[in-house]
Amino acid sequence: MWPSGSLRFEILSRAMIKTAARLCTLGILFSSFALYAADSDVRLNSLGFLPDKDKRATINGECTTFMVCRVPAGTVAFSGTVTGPFADSQTGENQLRIADFSRLTETGTFYLDVPSVGKSSNFVIRPDAYNSAFIPVFKAMYLWRCGTGVSATYGGNTFAHAACHMQDAWLDQVGGGHNQIKATGGWHDAGDYNKYTVNAGITVGMMFMAWQQFQENIKSITYGLPKTAPGYPEFLEELKWETDWLLSMQSPDGQVYDKVSEISFSAFVLPESNTVERYFAPAGTTETAAFAAMMAMAARNFRPYNAAYAATCLKAAKAAYDYLASHDANKTADLTAFKTGNYARSNANAGRLWAAAEMWETTGDPSCLADFETRAGVYSPDYTDIDFDWANVKNLGMFTYVTSGRTGKNAALLDAIRKNIVAGANNIVKTRNANPYGRPLGSRYYWGCNGSVARQAMLLQIADRISANADYLNTALDAIGYLFGRNMHNRSYVTGVGINPPMKPHDRRSGADGIADPWPGYLVGGSPGMGSDPYLKAHTAAGLPAATYWADEQESYSSNEIAINWQGALIYAMAGFLGRAPAR
Repeated sequence: MWPSGSLRFEILSRAMIKTAARLCTLGILFSSFALYAADSDVRLNSLGFLPDKDKRATINGECTTFMVCRVPAGTVAFSGTVTGPFADSQTGENQLRIADFSRLTETGTFYLDVPSVGKSSNFVIRPDAYNSAFIPVFKAMYLWRCGTGVSATYGGNTFAHAACHMQDAWLDQVGGGHNQIKATGGWHDAGDYNKYTVNAGITVGMMFMAWQQFQENIKSITYGLPKTAPGYPEFLEELKWETDWLLSMQSPDGQVYDKVSEISFSAFVLPESNTVERYFAPAGTTETAAFAAMMAMAARNFRPYNAAYAATCLKAAKAAYDYLASHDANKTADLTAFKTGNYARSNANAGRLWAAAEMWETTGDPSCLADFETRAGVYSPDYTDIDFDWANVKNLGMFTYVTSGRTGKNAALLDAIRKNIVAGANNIVKTRNANPYGRPLGSRYYWGCNGSVARQAMLLQIADRISANADYLNTALDAIGYLFGRNMHNRSYVTGVGINPPMKPHDRRSGADGIADPWPGYLVGGSPGMGSDPYLKAHTAAGLPAATYWADEQESYSSNEIAINWQGALIYAMAGFLGRAPAR
């Protein structure tokens, strides 16, 4: 996901030259930071709101009242009094106020007018407020496809690349000599072009769960994907592109290779120009466990559309699971030959738990259920985490267990996990209520935290299935709202979507295609709080709060990269709130 070795030095050197040029005056140094806050002091979800859910905006400045006005007439649809002032210790702001217009259920297009402060961007209130944005967010996965040409027209631009990496992959690094096994396809992982099994795990897991829980919402939209899997719904068609590649990652003994990668990160060129040799990387326990879980999910979700392919996926899942069962000791993949991303440091026991849950859900095998329940008991009382990512996928296994319709579950364990999920959701709601931006991750900022903000919507929506609570769904919506403009920058964190979105993501395609606009629909990582990024170093050296940092610069890999695990989280978060257009 992030540069290392000689390429990283080259990127840092170029970035430091740019940073040095900005040191001429204080104003120039912080031009790339200050302009975000200067856009507007009325900050809200620029996509809009659902009629029956919470609607709030955060205002930076002294004020007492606000009005919600209709577009284009300018007539007042709602007026109210703000609450506050509130302080945000992480952003350094102390004059924040909140405008709550949740009682407004009228559909249409509006803006917020705050006397003495300013106006917001236009927004809609509609049951389908998120539908149009969901299309590029989901279609971003298609545009990440490897091993084929892709093309999509958006915002007057055509974003395309030719077939790439058609020589994937060589066996040199896994003891197979200079020989090839076909491993084309799959998704590029992030701003780079490599393909990683572990990060695919949490991404594919979240997307399959989105399909299992919200497929009627998802199927209500047409996405315009090429027909690469006839008979499949478009959403599953995209997932199959990834599982096709994943099937090539399994070695004959059932283990699964860590990644297909070149030795070092590539330059900023289009993928078809990245022609260096790419290799399979050694296998490990976390890779094998993630593969077993993904393939078990694939088997049951693809079965209605292609029973033969589903059987292939299940056979592969069983081979991986059987390998895990016969090898108790965890093995970390040896990636010392590579300078590219390293996901092998993840929790292998959590991966084993997730694999057991998905194998049981797909097959009903009581031995898999026993395996899961034994492993789950080890985590008592902290069965789930309110903040999780690729390094710890135990939540995915717990979610499958509690939402399963299968019988035979241990009643006491089931009750304990359900209560833990609900307690976690309650804690997230409390954090959201205490944050002036409604940010459910509160004061935690780190590399890729925008993905975690989106991922919290998953726990909240699972909790709502267990114990229906309007606060859970409204907090999930606030997570989405934060990502699309209700933040201190008053900017969307998703390329091409929402208010003043990112223009220079750390993405090799966007940096090499000669088009000013970036490839659309991608969630960037957001304020990292800390890191080695030269822009961040300049920011913190001046004593500015780390949480306020976000540089919309290609070289700012710690704040402006894209990645499939963040994207999958946003896809899940939004899928639960897609709706039908209002009747006219």
